[in-house]
Amino acid sequence: MLEVKDLTVYYESALALNKVSLRVENGEFVAVVGPNGAGKTTLLRAISGVLEAERRSELKTWHRGTITFNGKRIDKLKPHIMVRRGIIHCPERRRPFPEMTVIENLMMGAYLRKNKGEIAKDLERNYELFPVLKKREKQLAGTLSGGEQQMLAIARALMSKPQLLLIDEPSLGLAPILRKNVFDRIKDIQRTGVTILLVEQDVSMCLALADRLYVIAHGMMAAEGTREDLMKDRDVREIYLGL
Repeated sequence: MLEVKDLTVYYESALALNKVSLRVENGEFVAVVGPNGAGKTTLLRAISGVLEAERRSELKTWHRGTITFNGKRIDKLKPHIMVRRGIIHCPERRRPFPEMTVIENLMMGAYLRKNKGEIAKDLERNYELFPVLKKREKQLAGTLSGGEQQMLAIARALMSKPQLLLIDEPSLGLAPILRKNVFDRIKDIQRTGVTILLVEQDVSMCLALADRLYVIAHGMMAAEGTREDLMKDRDVREIYLGL
């Protein structure tokens, strides 16, 4: 479904990604793990078109390499075109519209869709997936807890009907019990047929749930494989995974 090949990204003169390549097959749950500053967020921003939008706005960001989705080049497309193609980006730090209610946030996720009946069905599916959002639907999003805001961010992304869901650091700032709940729901989303590419620092959770993993460090891919592949390599375990 997705192939990134030799992606190199600069912010002005600072190298953020250096010839990064990865692939995601249809229906997979793929995780990219690594420390702060490794380039994980930059990778998702490149895939979703945010970096291309910044380049066009003359923010001195530039990139090279190729990104293909369902066999077609997408690395020069703007973010709203990516959304129409079925690539939805759930950003780091959740970022709800704080002065809007939960239900208003969710409906913003469906702003490009026209079929009201399908939208209503997806809204109910999200409420089944995240029951707390049903209870809070009239509450302002800015008053939700961190865990509730993360659930809202994922549900809002799902309202866009993604083929590929990009999720950036969903565990950030969450207590362990909430973190597990969020990751379990992400796995449930994969079971519905949505392909997932997630970037995350919680290595143990990704090892437990993802089909395959990529390890990124200093803007470069350091290792890739299944849990079993990575755990067999002592250097990968100790140096990159901290296990």
